[in-house]
Amino acid sequence: MRYGFFCALIALSGCTDLSTIGREPRFSGLQNGEQFGAMYAPPFPVSAEVSGPTRDASLWRASRGSLLGDRRAARRGDILTVVIEIDDSAEISNATDRSRSGQSAMGMPQLFGFPQNMDKKLAQGATMANAVQASGSASYSGDGSVARQEKLALRVAATVVEELPHGVLRIEGQQEVRVNFELRELIVTGYVRAGDVSRLNEITYDKIAGARISYGGRGQITDVQQPRWGQQLTDSLLPF
Repeated sequence: MRYGFFCALIALSGCTDLSTIGREPRFSGLQNGEQFGAMYAPPFPVSAEVSGPTRDASLWRASRGSLLGDRRAARRGDILTVVIEIDDSAEISNATDRSRSGQSAMGMPQLFGFPQNMDKKLAQGATMANAVQASGSASYSGDGSVARQEKLALRVAATVVEELPHGVLRIEGQQEVRVNFELRELIVTGYVRAGDVSRLNEITYDKIAGARISYGGRGQITDVQQPRWGQQLTDSLLPF
């Protein structure tokens, strides 16, 4: 009895994570990500700027902090907005129809009297006049279709985490929203050109090379929708 109780307890602990019972999902820490390092690492100046009283007092300076300066993200640690508006649909259909039929016959009604002599030795009703006759037919038909539609509209702030030598910026953005016991997370990574960033400091997802967009969640609702690891293991191992 005691052995069965411990086995049931072990099976129950393997089916669910007991540490999340009655608790909301925790946010992932930002201190270990590349965004944290890009924002807190001191930037290295490209060149030393010449400063003077007249230069600091002018309203028409070319620096980023001036009135008419370019404030678009271009350096490591800068923040820009990624606009994700996906509205894709695809529909593919094809049909295949194939048929084949054939018929062949072979016989020897007259061949120097040999068929007549052979008929005497054959079973009653058998004749060499129609020795072989064969027929066959085959047909195949197939029909397939694919219909897919995806629609997603999101905006997320991303950070420039690396400046590549040829002017391309590697960005990374992460957003987490927790409602009750369900946490929704959005992750965006990829490579962009500084010239593709608009004057509003925004860039659309279709201009991100190697874009990786992940929109998912974790929490009580997600756990209920996913099968337990024991069921997934049996589904992979059992042949039936």
